[in-house]
Amino acid sequence: MRHSIAFSALALAAGSLAADCNGHAELCDRRYSNITFAGAHNSPFVGIGPSDNQFTSPTDQLDQGVRFLQAQARDKDGSPEMCHTSCILEDAGSLQDYLSPIKTWLDGHANEVITLLITNGDAIDINKFGDAFKSTGLDSYVFTPEKQLALDEWPTLADMISSGNRVVVFMDYNMDTSKVPYILDEFAYWFETPFSPTKDNFIQCNIDRPSGASADGRMFLANHNLNIEILPDVLVPAPLDAADTNSIASITSQTDICVKNYGRNPNVVLLDFVSEGDTIAVQNQLNGL
Repeated sequence: MRHSIAFSALALAAGSLAADCNGHAELCDRRYSNITFAGAHNSPFVGIGPSDNQFTSPTDQLDQGVRFLQAQARDKDGSPEMCHTSCILEDAGSLQDYLSPIKTWLDGHANEVITLLITNGDAIDINKFGDAFKSTGLDSYVFTPEKQLALDEWPTLADMISSGNRVVVFMDYNMDTSKVPYILDEFAYWFETPFSPTKDNFIQCNIDRPSGASADGRMFLANHNLNIEILPDVLVPAPLDAADTNSIASITSQTDICVKNYGRNPNVVLLDFVSEGDTIAVQNQLNGL
């Protein structure tokens, strides 16, 4: 009887853990590289202005079920600041201000794996980013591979949760893994479809960055954030279209092309205004849940 009770308790505990890999038991045994994440484009830029890409805060995005957050960092007095193109245009605070609530959220959600993609177009010293991760304590959660990983070498979500290394960090340019080993080179692992798409080039799945890359061996990110060209080369987000843009029909019209081209769904579908439309429903659908 005691053995039966003990076995039942262990089975219940194992079932509880399995059910908590980003909210789904089915994801626990899948490699990180074999999952599709809904992503929040320019996640810190929240509001209704022409430079805002989200209606809800990054922690609200996480509460919703989004597990991939993209953000721009710009140089402000030598330090990374969360600014949209320019700190004059929109300044959402320091990198520490951005990372600290995410660290707090992770403290309260032990069975979640998230990804941060940070841009560094101003070539800010990578150590400044490392300082921000350390000062907020977020460095305690980061995933640091021992070498560059092939698609079939990434750990499963259950492995990442068990190890505690459940924050994956990528940077588009100007990273240096010899100095900050957990901020990984985005384009060593990924390719992207064209960014800032408008209606004229919206529904496609061509490789844009890195130029000349092969899809083989790479994860990939599909940019599905609609923009409106208000002046030549001046683009703004399209919040009034967000519910339609983020619908299952619209997103799968793009991902179906990706499957035709590459034989698989994108690893990330990057969206504006993730609180609108079918963001989590399509994430589940693309993962077969």
